[in-house]
Amino acid sequence: MSTAQTDLAVLAALSVEPMTGYRLREAILRDLGAFWSESFGQIYPAITRLREQGFVATEHGERTGSSVHRLTEAGRTRLVELLREPATSPPPRNGLLLRLFFGDALGPEACRALVADARGRAEALLTELAAVRRDADAERAPELPYRLITISAGEHAARAWIAWADETDAVLAALTPATSPVR
Repeated sequence: MSTAQTDLAVLAALSVEPMTGYRLREAILRDLGAFWSESFGQIYPAITRLREQGFVATEHGERTGSSVHRLTEAGRTRLVELLREPATSPPPRNGLLLRLFFGDALGPEACRALVADARGRAEALLTELAAVRRDADAERAPELPYRLITISAGEHAARAWIAWADETDAVLAALTPATSPVR
């Protein structure tokens, strides 16, 4: 993942409110987790780099040893610059599809189990996104339409994964020997 993309996520999260690195990670996970992730290993170097560039200011937190990070005016300007840049996508890395590509080594039953697990995760994501949608609707904040756009994208993607999983399961079921029980 590019540093510009990590910087964008950090600056955007800090534009909501000042927070510690831990709270920043939690906010990214909670608010952006359906379509974005950042690890502590990405966040802390980004905070340091952004502070050195004057985009983030750091102050002592309430607890000993804790630091609270906030966006500076230069950081707000940089955030808008990054938001205006064309979106980039890293090369895909999908462990499920990698396994299915070599599924002949696993056999159809094991592949069906992998697909069923992926379907279950997509269903769980739909449930989670429904809760996020309810919470967002209740807030009626000015940014609501923008939040709903990203929620909708997650819902569409999850439904597409479920449809794909059903189709794939049917293909794999046809490959499963009739004498073998499917689990």
